[in-house]
Amino acid sequence: MHIHYLFHSGFLAETANCYYVFDYYRGELPLLQKTKPVLVFSSHRHPDHYNQEIFNLLKSQGMEQITAVLSKDIPKEAYPQDVPVIRVTFHEQYDLPYGCQLKTLLSTDEGVAFLLKCPEGALYHAGDLNDWVWAEESEQYNKQMTGSYRHEIDLLKDEKIDAAFLPLDPRQEKDYARGILYFLKQIKVGRIFPMHYWEQPEIITRFIHEYPQYREIIMYTEDYR
Repeated sequence: MHIHYLFHSGFLAETANCYYVFDYYRGELPLLQKTKPVLVFSSHRHPDHYNQEIFNLLKSQGMEQITAVLSKDIPKEAYPQDVPVIRVTFHEQYDLPYGCQLKTLLSTDEGVAFLLKCPEGALYHAGDLNDWVWAEESEQYNKQMTGSYRHEIDLLKDEKIDAAFLPLDPRQEKDYARGILYFLKQIKVGRIFPMHYWEQPEIITRFIHEYPQYREIIMYTEDYR
């Protein structure tokens, strides 16, 4: 499986038989094989996670087997034309095309997080599911946020995940790593791809410096374009 970073929280995972696109916002796609099908996932309606342009980019390369998997908060008027849509909600499981199974979690912001099991392995894309603790919020808000986040991540305890795409957001300042640290302590995962860092990839370097025990599994995302 090859992982290609697009931009922000967007990734393209390529396997022998399929492409999986997550939360496209902007960025160029590599040259794709027209004979492979594509599953396009969008975790929620925020414009930095759902951009209909992805379907035009795929069609411009001649891709014909495209299926969209969209969180139910994305309005139907924003659906792509001439592309089948699978509408998903949280805490459900779905049988998808091409031998894939999907499990969804409830985001602590909007929409869902995805656990995708495909024939080549398991991929987790958090969307905006994160421990969004902020210095300006009340202690009660932050405690509730942490509890909600940990409840969702604990639902993955029995899973073995090959690659996980997780927020590492510098806007949280000293709390920037809360979500990713809890995930790493609780979940068996092969590789971590940080995302949602608002064009500040130096936050990945900071994380590796502060938590060197995770150096071997944290991917420096900018190298995976």
